[in-house]
Amino acid sequence: DVQLQASGGGLAQVGGSLKLSCAASGFSFDTYGVGWFRQAPGKERVGVACINGRDGSEYYEDAVKGRFTISSDNAKNMVYLQMNSLKPEDTAVYYCAADWMCSGSQLYYGMDYYGKGTQVTVSS
Repeated sequence: DVQLQASGGGLAQVGGSLKLSCAASGFSFDTYGVGWFRQAPGKERVGVACINGRDGSEYYEDAVKGRFTISSDNAKNMVYLQMNSLKPEDTAVYYCAADWMCSGSQLYYGMDYYGKGTQVTVSS
C-alpha cells in the first residue's frame, strides 16, 4: 500500500521559514511523482509543488515560485518542501501526495494518493 506521512508543520512568522518532510513507502520512488498540496480554511485543496523521482523535474504553483523548493532523497524515500518568505496566505493544512508522475496537470487535477496533513500557520 502507498503510504505518505507528512511532518514538520507548525507556527511561523511572516517572512520566516519552515521545512516539511514526507516519508513515502509502498512504491518505487524513482518511478513516481511526489508532491505537496495544501488546503486553507474554507477553500479547496490545491497543488503546491511536485517532483518526479525518475528525472528530478519539478513543478510549482505560481504563488510559491521563488519561495518554496521541493527536493527528494530517493535513497531514503523522502520528499521535502522548504518554505521561505512565508506569507499569511500560506496558512493551510499541507498534504504529501503521490502519483505515477508529476506535472502541471497533476498539480491542477490532483494526484492519486494522499497522506494525512500537517498544519502550517503563518502569523503576523
